[in-house]
Amino acid sequence: QVQLVESGGGLVQPGGSLRLSCAASVSIFSINTMGWYRQAPGKQRELVAGITSGGSTNYADSVKGRFTISRDNAKNTVYLQMNSLKPEDTAVYYCNADRVLSSGTVVHYWGQGTQVTVSS
Repeated sequence: QVQLVESGGGLVQPGGSLRLSCAASVSIFSINTMGWYRQAPGKQRELVAGITSGGSTNYADSVKGRFTISRDNAKNTVYLQMNSLKPEDTAVYYCNADRVLSSGTVVHYWGQGTQVTVSS
């Protein structure tokens, strides 16, 4: 079982920055992929950024060049640095961890979510 605890959300003005943190209850070496998703009111949850155990990253087109995902293996924590925030970035942000078992089954874990509001 993997528990994920997010922090760092809040209210920020357009053009501002926030850094989200996701602390895992296990060594993130044991997790194949970690990522950040977001869900705005009335919309589906969407992938924002992901990072593999090998350090490869991918981003949604809407955040490329503004957001950066990183990991600190010693702290079992994944971060999402968000710069140049826009009102359309307003959403609940969820941390995700995907673990591939020896059977090949992929188990998905989710954090409780943290609200990010971009408004003047």
